[in-house]
Amino acid sequence: MVHSDSLSGLSLLIAGGGPDTFAAIEDAFKAQGGVVFRVDVLEDALDFVERRAVDVILADAGLRFDTTTVELIDSLAASSIVYLATEGSRPNSAELFTPNVEDYINTQIDPRRFIQMVEARLVKHNSGSTALTVTDPLINKLRPYFLFRSPAMRAALENLPVIAASNQTVLISGETGSGKEIVARAIHVLSKRAGGPFMAVNCGAIPEGLIEGELFGHEKGAFTGAARTRKGKFEAANNGTLFLDEIGDMPLLLQVRLLRVLEERHIYRVGGERPIPINVRVIAATRVGLKQAVADGLFREDLYYRLNILRIHLPPLRQRVEDIAYLAFHFLGRAFAEMGIQPPYPPLSPASIDLIEGLPWRGNVRELRNVMTRVATLLPRGTKQVLPIHVTPHLEDIEPQPGEHVNEQDRQHDRAHSGSLEHESGRDAIFIPIGTSLDDAEDQIIRETLRHTGNNRTKAAKILRIGIRTLRRKLSESGQIDL
Repeated sequence: MVHSDSLSGLSLLIAGGGPDTFAAIEDAFKAQGGVVFRVDVLEDALDFVERRAVDVILADAGLRFDTTTVELIDSLAASSIVYLATEGSRPNSAELFTPNVEDYINTQIDPRRFIQMVEARLVKHNSGSTALTVTDPLINKLRPYFLFRSPAMRAALENLPVIAASNQTVLISGETGSGKEIVARAIHVLSKRAGGPFMAVNCGAIPEGLIEGELFGHEKGAFTGAARTRKGKFEAANNGTLFLDEIGDMPLLLQVRLLRVLEERHIYRVGGERPIPINVRVIAATRVGLKQAVADGLFREDLYYRLNILRIHLPPLRQRVEDIAYLAFHFLGRAFAEMGIQPPYPPLSPASIDLIEGLPWRGNVRELRNVMTRVATLLPRGTKQVLPIHVTPHLEDIEPQPGEHVNEQDRQHDRAHSGSLEHESGRDAIFIPIGTSLDDAEDQIIRETLRHTGNNRTKAAKILRIGIRTLRRKLSESGQIDL
């Protein structure tokens, strides 16, 4: 690792393990200018931080953990960021899980990766203090609205506070269920318009003949049945924010009128002749590529550029794998609480986490929330840990369908993050004909990867970017155990 002073002024306390445990992390932390301390047991860590504050604590889960130990971790997390290291990078039992742990990491984690995690989480102050823990301001500021730890989500929301402080139109893009309306609400709450109304309209859910009246209102007698004057969403959102969801589904004729409203800042009700001034910030969202819609003649180019002043693109859940288990624990806990169940709640087992992290989640966060809610609702009472057998019955609706379309952006992302056999070996490749089922394709990839590695499962799991336990499970399910 290149020596630098990126961690200068920051301190790390390693709790537990032998003298060689986390030695590489200790060396890497020092190489970046940080200070490292060690204690033999977690109880000593609590005594240590009472005498001297530290920024980061790395605790070895090989220590004896029970409810009392979790309470110690929670006490330590009040002043420091706590990482818990386990063999499988996940808590091994119900007693180990606590939301106050920053993350569960593998004991064999690459030191460079750990340093990157610390650098992303901590900010060095110019005060010269070596004991002040400063958490990521973006994550703290957005925590009431979002739960995330992934670099992809942080990059997507990096400019959200600045965007909220402005008064410009915002275009939010992302797949269904990725959280576009939550982002829009956060922008509203963090803006100067927070005291005004927030109105949401789904442009794809309102019939074409009714959406104009829904947005702009109508005068009495404007059409048959218009017995009284009615204000539309633009007027209702005055001095606040209007969220236009699925803007790509808006009829072309209405797009012309919306463009004029954005330019002139006044509206006409249906059947009205008097302009009505409005003071509304518009946030639009789309699940489709608007640039392609423009090329296809389905969306006006001038409106696209008028909406696309400030832009936020939300990555799909499958591209922010680091958030899946974190969100799943949150949704489970919330569902248990809504059912009146008292904590501690049964957590997902490591195998269950491997399972959900490998799913495509086409419905994104909304789909994950629904699955975890079903799991919590139907979980047998007294269950100590949520096992795959408790999860799989609720996954029928999210299995990829034959011929399901995957867009080019996802293909490029998958190639960039998962690699290929050709990339790993420099010469080998796999040919999978169109029409091959997903299960058969997966079996072929695993079989050929094992052949490429001489049946070395550890190397095969590394090439496939999956855990060794996941590989064993897939081998067992496909009958390839004897390969």
